[in-house]
Amino acid sequence: MSYKALYRTYRPVDFEDVAGQQHIVQTLKNAVRRQKIAHAYLFCGPRGTGKTSIAKILAKAVNCHDRDNSPCGTCPSCLSIQKGNHPDIIEIDAASNNGVDEIRDIIEKVKYAPIEATYKVYIIDEVHMLSAGAFNALLKTLEEPPGHVIFVLATTEPHKVLPTIISRCQRYDFTRVPFEEIIERMQAIITKENLHVEQDALRLVATLADGGMRDALSILDQCIAYAQDHITAADVNAIYGITTTEEKLDMLSNVFNHEASILMNRIKMLSEKGTDIKRLTSDLIELLKETVIYSYTHDQSLLEKLSADQASELLQKAPARQLIEMMDTLMETMEKYRTASNVTSYFEVSLLKMMAISDTAYVPQTEPVKVEKPVVRVEKPVVQPEPLPEYKVTVEEVTGEQSSLALDEEDVESVMEEGPSLFEVAEEPKKEEPVERHAILKDIQLDPEFVLGLLVQANKQYKNYDTDNWSKLTPLTRNLSVARYANLLKDCDIAASGKDFILLAAPYEALSNEINEMKKELEPFLWDYLNIEKQMFAITIDMFKECTQLFIQRRAAGTLPQPVLIDPIKRNEEKQDVVKEKSTVDQLIDLFGKENLKIVEEDH
Repeated sequence: MSYKALYRTYRPVDFEDVAGQQHIVQTLKNAVRRQKIAHAYLFCGPRGTGKTSIAKILAKAVNCHDRDNSPCGTCPSCLSIQKGNHPDIIEIDAASNNGVDEIRDIIEKVKYAPIEATYKVYIIDEVHMLSAGAFNALLKTLEEPPGHVIFVLATTEPHKVLPTIISRCQRYDFTRVPFEEIIERMQAIITKENLHVEQDALRLVATLADGGMRDALSILDQCIAYAQDHITAADVNAIYGITTTEEKLDMLSNVFNHEASILMNRIKMLSEKGTDIKRLTSDLIELLKETVIYSYTHDQSLLEKLSADQASELLQKAPARQLIEMMDTLMETMEKYRTASNVTSYFEVSLLKMMAISDTAYVPQTEPVKVEKPVVRVEKPVVQPEPLPEYKVTVEEVTGEQSSLALDEEDVESVMEEGPSLFEVAEEPKKEEPVERHAILKDIQLDPEFVLGLLVQANKQYKNYDTDNWSKLTPLTRNLSVARYANLLKDCDIAASGKDFILLAAPYEALSNEINEMKKELEPFLWDYLNIEKQMFAITIDMFKECTQLFIQRRAAGTLPQPVLIDPIKRNEEKQDVVKEKSTVDQLIDLFGKENLKIVEEDH
């Protein structure tokens, strides 16, 4: 006796055997039990999801002799339908019988009563392949068939079926079989066949099946032919030319480490082995996607292809925003594969682009922002403005560095609220006499380590107090004397606040750099108008999110740095007024800055 394929041997024989499609199975069972059977059904969905199998089960159920337990699988009608030789169950392949003549022949025979069964059932597979003439010939019969006839139309492309046909049928949309149900079904078959298949191999087969139960069993059949009774993940990889998760992670490591030579040789070897490059590209996208999801959720149950350790290791090599850029590059490459004459070359270029993304992600912008000087026409000579009062500031040079690690705002707030609090303040912080510190910060860089040194001494009550004062900025943008400073700071938020400092979060790096460069001018403005007598540091929002994530990790590991010692601001004995009665020109100079202003006189 010839060998029978697994998908034929283990085709579902009743509703309980069907993998997935529970919404369809339950609906049809209820319809049969209550004798509310439609005259025409349209089963549509991906290949290998059970459309034809359920059509045959429905044919058995409506003709079963055991009305209380249909389909019973033991009565002559069920057994005959199962063997495929029942005279009243007619299966038609529309791909090869799609003409008007074949449909007219069906219509001619529809009027005859069933020979043995209660209902004559016509199962038309791939119905979308019928010609327009065949569809039109079927319309009238499909709308008002004899009471003893049921039509079951099956298709993978319902959009190609005439709307007039669809409207005459009960439509059931089949979905891809869930991943875990495919594995469960294969496990049951493996047990019956006395085979040993590794769990990793089963997961690979289920992944390759892409939601099709028939495809999964066909792949498993091929693996059995290759490896006999013991199937491993390596066997599946060898047959279908796919790479293991470890090999894909090694490729990503080559990208992050800029090992271009190793990477190109690896791709060459994979190409020579016949590896499916399109599949490999798709798998890399999935790995990066899972890593980004894990960075946001830290939920291991959402990981299918990676372990939590593997995802954490990837996040240590690159932040989530960088991984998203790499995914975009790979997805663009997937689109280009459609017209590519050499898929491997496109894949190599995409990995080189990813390497470039990894190389430039953290390079700070050092070029100053160019501001075009406005031209002001006045009738009187220029009057030099009086400079703002000089204040002694401990930190003289500060530069910002942009980074990126996505983190929800709620996480940031929770860290600041739950983080260590060195100062318990119930109301407005009391101003104390300057304390002599034993360390002076000079020529510092605003790197993550320095920001962590600020965050460990941040206090939410200080932040709330300073944020209330920060709300006074908006009205000051209309005051020509200080509008320049107010407009510079209005798009920033107070990210953290301590006894002697505030940490600002700017939307982009150029703004944070400009604020840090103008510390000596901006801090007196904060003292006089916002009542904030603290040193000011500005970083980007992305860098603050990265540092907050780092804060969480290092707090859990117990490796947070010591607080950075910030000297308190020392005010002059005689407070100088920033606002004086000034001319229009003076006010414009304060607004735009002398260096950005060109004065042009006109004679009248």
